[in-house]
Amino acid sequence: MPSATFWIAIVLAAGAGVALAALWMQVLMRARNAATDARTAADAARPMADALARIESQMREIEAQRQHAMGGLEAHLATLGKETLALSQALRGPNARGRWGELTLRRVAELAGMAPYCDFFEQQTPEQQAGDKKRPDMLVKLPGGRTLAVDAKAPLAAYLDAEEASDPASRAAALDRHAQQLWRHVQDLSTREYWAQFDPAPEMVVLFLPGEHFMSAALERNRDLLEAALAKKVLLATPVTLVSILKGVSYGWRQERLAKNAEELRRIAGEFHERVRAFAEYYADSGRHLSKAIEAYNRSVASWDARLLPSLKRMRELGVGGSAEPPQPARIDTAARQPELPESPGMNRPA
Repeated sequence: MPSATFWIAIVLAAGAGVALAALWMQVLMRARNAATDARTAADAARPMADALARIESQMREIEAQRQHAMGGLEAHLATLGKETLALSQALRGPNARGRWGELTLRRVAELAGMAPYCDFFEQQTPEQQAGDKKRPDMLVKLPGGRTLAVDAKAPLAAYLDAEEASDPASRAAALDRHAQQLWRHVQDLSTREYWAQFDPAPEMVVLFLPGEHFMSAALERNRDLLEAALAKKVLLATPVTLVSILKGVSYGWRQERLAKNAEELRRIAGEFHERVRAFAEYYADSGRHLSKAIEAYNRSVASWDARLLPSLKRMRELGVGGSAEPPQPARIDTAARQPELPESPGMNRPA
């Protein structure tokens, strides 16, 4: 028969098993809860991960587009650099520079509304220049028969050198040359025979600079350039200045047209007055003739009453004629009204 110690051991073993089982179940529950929490956290983080993935994809696409745009911009900048260089080189030539000035000059005249009053002269060939007198690029017609000559062949080579200069000293020297070249051109314009080529002779020559910066750069190096040019009857003008000048001339033309229109209206009004007077005289003649016709009618009525009607009655009494009474004409007492003629002494009636 088992002893008490045996049974005690059995009981202790059973209790330990139960405790271990409980501990194991607790560990399993915690592991399952942890797995559930991990799945819940993963489910919660999945939309954010998807959004981050989409953002990353869009960023890659934007970067690709930026690289493509940068490549195209570099190509455009390279082309622009070549065209700028070609334009700079072209403006150094007198023919291209003169043609650019002429086009700018024509555009300024159109903006000011003065194109109908401006005569444009195309550039002359060297053969023409050898035998002909130099002509301005544009001749502006002023009210009163006056003219204004405009030259657009301003020298720009030194200014372009200043823009391409790599150091301040070279730029300053180029700007000095620009002011000197502009002054020499002013002196050349003052000696041209524009005064003898046109009748009436132009009172002044306008030296047109196709940009404000050309003027300001020259005045910075020579502050007396504008006054010295005016002393030689040469006016330095930029597009803004020339538009203002042409606008003033256009206003003068409008005033002259108004004066001519007023004179034409006065002439037409006088002619209309004379025509109305002639019509009124014809109308008055019609009234006078109508009055004479009424007088003749009334005399015929009086003759009817005094002479014809008694004879008709006597003939009826003797049995001659029908039984019906002849119609009795009525006398007209209303006289035709004469119109009042407008007074215009010394004017003859037109045929």
